[in-house]
Amino acid sequence: MEEVFIHPSAHVSEKAEIGRGTKIWINAQIRENVRIGENCIISKDTYIDMGVSIGNGVKVQNGVSVYHGVTIADDVFVGPNACFTNDQCPRAFNADWKVRETKVGRGASIGANATIVCGIHLGEYCMVGAGSVVTKDVPPYTLVVGNPARPVGRICRCGERLQDGACPVCGEDR
Repeated sequence: MEEVFIHPSAHVSEKAEIGRGTKIWINAQIRENVRIGENCIISKDTYIDMGVSIGNGVKVQNGVSVYHGVTIADDVFVGPNACFTNDQCPRAFNADWKVRETKVGRGASIGANATIVCGIHLGEYCMVGAGSVVTKDVPPYTLVVGNPARPVGRICRCGERLQDGACPVCGEDR
């Protein structure tokens, strides 16, 4: 397995833990006490806030912001410019704000420009459509789209939309 690659323009805290085989690209910023697993890709212009935990095999595309309080499980895809919030009532002058935890289940897929409002759980292998604003928990294997995001179907582990409970590609039945 290959070692960690960190592009010279990336800023990675000495207090971050980066797994083997992970690549961190141009202008990424990884804060202190972040844990990133093995074989991940952290793409250009990504911001990973302090204390975030990212599992193995995760792909975070360009321009993504992952704020304090987020835990991302293994094999998750986060599309370009997606944003995870961490404050339910943001104010520049609020000294008592509290981080609300957000959890992303194994194999979930989050589309480009999606916003994940803090305090929710994205179930395993769910899919969030591009541009969606997720304000409520998303059950496992569920496809959500829109603003606010709403369920419109079921998804197979392989990423295909289920038809009559079965996957037209791999045949898995859910």
